[in-house]
Amino acid sequence: MSTPVAVIGAGPYGLSAAAHLQALGVPVRVFGEPMVSWRTGMPAGMLLTTAPAASGIAVPHPGHTLADFCAATGEGPYGSDRDLIPVEAYVRYGQWVQRRLVPGLEQVRVVSVDRRGDGFELKLDSGEQAGARAVVIATGLTGQAQLPPELAGALPDGPSATGPVSHSSQHHDLSALAGRDVVVLGAGQSALESAVLLTETGAAAVRVVARGPAAVGFGTPPENRWRLRPPFGHAWSRYALTHHAGAFRRLPVPARRYLGRRTPGPRGAWWLRERFTDRVRVTQGRRLVRATVRDGRPVLALRGADGQGGEVVADHVLAATGYRMDLAALDFLGQGLRTGIVARAGGPLLDAGLGSSVPGLYFTGLPAAASFGPVMRFVCGTEFASPRLARAVARAYG
Repeated sequence: MSTPVAVIGAGPYGLSAAAHLQALGVPVRVFGEPMVSWRTGMPAGMLLTTAPAASGIAVPHPGHTLADFCAATGEGPYGSDRDLIPVEAYVRYGQWVQRRLVPGLEQVRVVSVDRRGDGFELKLDSGEQAGARAVVIATGLTGQAQLPPELAGALPDGPSATGPVSHSSQHHDLSALAGRDVVVLGAGQSALESAVLLTETGAAAVRVVARGPAAVGFGTPPENRWRLRPPFGHAWSRYALTHHAGAFRRLPVPARRYLGRRTPGPRGAWWLRERFTDRVRVTQGRRLVRATVRDGRPVLALRGADGQGGEVVADHVLAATGYRMDLAALDFLGQGLRTGIVARAGGPLLDAGLGSSVPGLYFTGLPAAASFGPVMRFVCGTEFASPRLARAVARAYG
């Protein structure tokens, strides 16, 4: 028996989309573990970079903001721009929203999705085969970790939390690297906060390596920012990208690709500066040109703009090099489906209702950033994406 809509993923975007679809009377089956990427793909002790006001999961029912969660559970309060939200608390918020609005969540894994007739067939790891007329992909960052090619080339078996090189998404407990000399690649919040957490959980030495000559920097305290700042920055361009995401898809592909990669730029949160300074060594203006593993230890060959080079040897390299949309990583989508998805600017080309070139197949969250801009990488993007997606799906399949 077919269900009109299947939502794959139970993070903020999946939960938000499901809640909006249900509010329009569209029967939905939702698959996935609630907040799984937040629970397992971020180190314990991390804090959200977005302000509480920009961290709510958008749903069509009042009483489900982060402030409502605090009032109902006694957590927080997380209200002012100076209130820092631990990732553990945010996971509990997402689970609270799920229990209240998506109680029928099925915590099973979707093994495959293939086209069948005028709909889709989903195979679940429970052994069930389920039909759906439309499918919403809301799998977030899962499988989208990016590793520099110079580093990936030295790892025939890929990165691993227990090997010489890992990606930041592979660590939930950084104390496993206690007593070790660790190099962190990157200059964004994930890199700088991971470096701080490593020092605080017992790493013997921590060094950040960044390409730009002045790459390591920190944001501005809230009281010194523009009053009408957007959720992920305070420049005018970011305000436009936040509040006019629908116009982003009309930009030329080169412009979308450029903005997607550069906005927001790498920077640490304002509150991280004091914890970082004088505790983490920094090597700036050096790019990675080659990586090898020698006697079980990673060796990085670096080179600057002046042509000068050098080697850095460590016990472990943690690549906090972000995420990039790769349709091939969505390996649960059948080959026929994936080859039918038209891609532009590094992600699926989506219409105004977040539908792809495959009729009935929708994307939200990170995969939608190529069409609607970097706001789709932040939870605040649910406010833009979910109502539009739900209305489009309800018109076509409700």
